Amino acid sequence: MASDAIVHAVFLGQPKSISDEHGTWTSSIFRERAIGSVSISIRGLEGDRVTQPYHGGPGAAICVHLLDHYAFWNTKFGMELEPGYVGENLTLGNITEDQICVGDQIRLGTALVQVSGPRVPCANQARRIGRPDWVKLTIQENRTGFYLRVLEPGAVKQGDLWSRQERRNEAGSIPAINRCMYLEFNPHYARTMMEMPGLETWWKEQARQKLENWKEHWTSSMKDGVDSD
Repeated sequence: MASDAIVHAVFLGQPKSISDEHGTWTSSIFRERAIGSVSISIRGLEGDRVTQPYHGGPGAAICVHLLDHYAFWNTKFGMELEPGYVGENLTLGNITEDQICVGDQIRLGTALVQVSGPRVPCANQARRIGRPDWVKLTIQENRTGFYLRVLEPGAVKQGDLWSRQERRNEAGSIPAINRCMYLEFNPHYARTMMEMPGLETWWKEQARQKLENWKEHWTSSMKDGVDSD
C-alpha cells in the first residue's frame, strides 16, 4: 500500500428533500465538505446522518470513495464528477481499491478504523449523477467504494494520513470480493469470504446464500443494472 495515501476530503450530510424531474425524494447523498477536524465515534462522523434504514450501523459507520475512481469515470466516460458526488464521507487520494482489503486496520487521524466490506451501489447514486446505468457501470467496472467500522474513536481532517496498522486478509481486496459476488462467482472464494476476519457479517451471509443458490441471488443480476435499493 502506498505509504502516502491521504484523506483528500471529508464530507458530512443530513437527510434532505430533493426535487428533480422524477419527483421528490429524501436522501443524505448531497453531503457537504467539512472544514477542520471532525470527531469520529463508533457510529461514524459527528454531524453526519444517513436517511435509509438499510444504510449505516456500526459495520458501515463511514463510507469511503477514491480519487482514483473519480479520475476513471471522468476520463473513460467524459463525466465531470467531483469528490463527494457519490455521497461518501471520505475521499482518499494516492491509493487504489485493490490496495485495500477487508479487515485492514487503519490509523485515520487519531481514530482506529477497520475496512468492513464493499459498498453496494444504489439508485440514489444513479439519480444524483443523472445516469440510469450507474449501478450497472459501477459493478461492471468494479469501482464501488467501501465501508469502515470504528474501533477507537478519534478525529479526522483533510490531509490526514491513511496509515495501515494491520492486514488480516491478503486475498480479501474490495475488488476481489466484488468480482466473486457480482461478476465471476467462485464457490471456493465465497467460502473463504465466510472465514475472513473483519468482513461484515452481512457480507458473510450473502456469500453463504449465494453458495446455496447463486443463480437466484440478488448479486447475480446487479451487473445487468438491476438495483436492490
